[in-house]
Amino acid sequence: MATTSDFRNGLCIEHNGELWTIVEFQHVKPGKGPAFVRTKIKNVKTGKVLSNTFTSGVKINIQRIENRTYQYLYNDGDLYHFMNTETYEQTFINKELISAPGLLKEGEIVQIAFHVETEAAISCDMPTYVVLEVTYTEPGEKGNTATNSMKEATVKTGATVKVPLFINTGDKIKVDTRTGEYSERVKA
Repeated sequence: MATTSDFRNGLCIEHNGELWTIVEFQHVKPGKGPAFVRTKIKNVKTGKVLSNTFTSGVKINIQRIENRTYQYLYNDGDLYHFMNTETYEQTFINKELISAPGLLKEGEIVQIAFHVETEAAISCDMPTYVVLEVTYTEPGEKGNTATNSMKEATVKTGATVKVPLFINTGDKIKVDTRTGEYSERVKA
């Protein structure tokens, strides 16, 4: 068991039966009363950030999280199948654990976080940007780059992305996986 003196940013702890990472912390020694640690902690599964205060010296349970590199293979309904790039061992995780499942294309390299004690997958983080081919959109208009007008386009994974009017079917675009928004057109 560790104590609050072991706190550091990024440390994963068990709090109220759930896994949390420490976003920031500050040791406070008021003039009157016991010392305490003011923290901001982030839930590993939901991403919710809480402010919490721990009494100085209280025992905490540190948890180990490992990030492993996996390659996306295919999905079977809500189960997504991945292969470890080092051991070639296959695993599958639920759709809810993936940050942007609609933008995941076959062969994409992702980082899957595992809780070491239970060997359970906690989250699946995709690269910040993915390059996808537009499979369908209304015909584009040449030279129409001055306005911020957008139209819908369907990409190879089946997801719908808002793109500028000059994008055509067959163009490759860069999409931000955090927001699902168009970033730029990729030259071939």
